[in-house]
Amino acid sequence: MKIDHKKELKNLYNASVKAIQTVEVPKMNYIMIDGEGNPNDSESFGAAVTALFSAAYTIKFMIKKGETAIDYSVMPLEGLWWMEDMTEFTVENKNRWKWTLMIMQPEFVTKEIFEAAIETATKKKKLPMLSDLRFEAYEEGLSAQLMHIGPYTEEEENIQSLHKYIDNNNCEKSHKHHEIYLNDMNKTAPEKLKTILRQPMKAR
Repeated sequence: MKIDHKKELKNLYNASVKAIQTVEVPKMNYIMIDGEGNPNDSESFGAAVTALFSAAYTIKFMIKKGETAIDYSVMPLEGLWWMEDMTEFTVENKNRWKWTLMIMQPEFVTKEIFEAAIETATKKKKLPMLSDLRFEAYEEGLSAQLMHIGPYTEEEENIQSLHKYIDNNNCEKSHKHHEIYLNDMNKTAPEKLKTILRQPMKAR
């Protein structure tokens, strides 16, 4: 029986299109990689995505064929986005955006398994960015989130709605802007893309 963590963590990997939801995001483990620049024309962005999924699927098949023989679905791509000065974080400044791409890992995936998977993947594929991946825990805590359907270029209105919701609830933004990409961006029509927009927050 294949485990689908998107269903087990439905409150975190599904969201309403119409209403902003408040969720508590626990500490979870991720494969991560950092970068900088416009994701639309950055070669390193595409290479980072390829390296992430190469590692994630290598881990999946190692566990499926190992002693535990657990089968599970690889989780979707996620991204953290920011700038050193968040007042300048606009679509006009994409070339200066900083990002961390990541894929959540189940509890039974350890750092040792991750390191073994990187070694295996490196032998099979010549992907230079595999060496830039890391295994790390990340915790956001209290967050507001909303589902965006459509092109990434049209997210701004929903992002502003999130920020207004946080302000109206006597809170302020904490941590980085977070996006969860539920579709394959290379195989899905822009108008059908589903993206969870999440903003961690804390009481003022």
